[in-house]
Amino acid sequence: MTQPRISPATPGADTESHPPTNPRADTEPRRDTVQQSRPVTTALALTPPAELRGQVTAHLDATGRGWLHRALDEAAAHPGTHGPISVWELRIAEAGRRCGSEHADAARVLILHAAGADTDALTRVYFQGTAAERRAVLHALPHLVPGPEALPLVEDALRTNDTSLLSAAVGPYAARHLDAHQWRHAVLKCLFTGVPVDTVAELDRRARDDAELARMLGDYAAERTAAGRPVPEDLDRVLTLTDPTATTPAPHGPRGTDGTDGTDGKES
Repeated sequence: MTQPRISPATPGADTESHPPTNPRADTEPRRDTVQQSRPVTTALALTPPAELRGQVTAHLDATGRGWLHRALDEAAAHPGTHGPISVWELRIAEAGRRCGSEHADAARVLILHAAGADTDALTRVYFQGTAAERRAVLHALPHLVPGPEALPLVEDALRTNDTSLLSAAVGPYAARHLDAHQWRHAVLKCLFTGVPVDTVAELDRRARDDAELARMLGDYAAERTAAGRPVPEDLDRVLTLTDPTATTPAPHGPRGTDGTDGTDGKES
């Protein structure tokens, strides 16, 4: 049975609870002492950890930098599980308050990397964590799992309608390991939920000359057009990648950036 994380054991540590029954709730308050500088905007899944660490620490104040350095040293020194939960997992739970919500994803990726988290550990963190922690696990996959063993985590994220999880799920790990059928449906899920296709890693490579994806996109566009619903603008871009001569049906209503019609947001 999955157990929620207990409060960290170190003095003055954060006491944020992490109920597993509501993984989409990411309510971490921002730490007031964190500098309000421009957020780190690099692609977490693609940036080497050493470079990512430099970028993150450059945006934190002295207190935040000190906490992150200690958390990373702790994870490297005690990577295994001690008792019901490892110490570094508790630091992952603290990251939002210690580093600020805009830098927490990067801090969590760094902690996971420092701990050398394997697929079992990543799975545990993912299913016990909040949406923010799940997102960090997805970003960390390319750094930690060379093979397809962690695909169930990507598949779980793709079943949600949480756009932050979907964006993280279609990163380089998915581009590397999802089979063609799963990947095509991931692209369609992005179009339907309004996730920009720019977040889909290796989109140009995987979509190129994909006749089946072109057919699926054409069918999707035709269905929405027939229903008088808007066709996502990103669909044209993906369709052009599959076939430069392809065109979408002329829409009956105004075009939109997502797959909804402004009413119930569901497909017919």
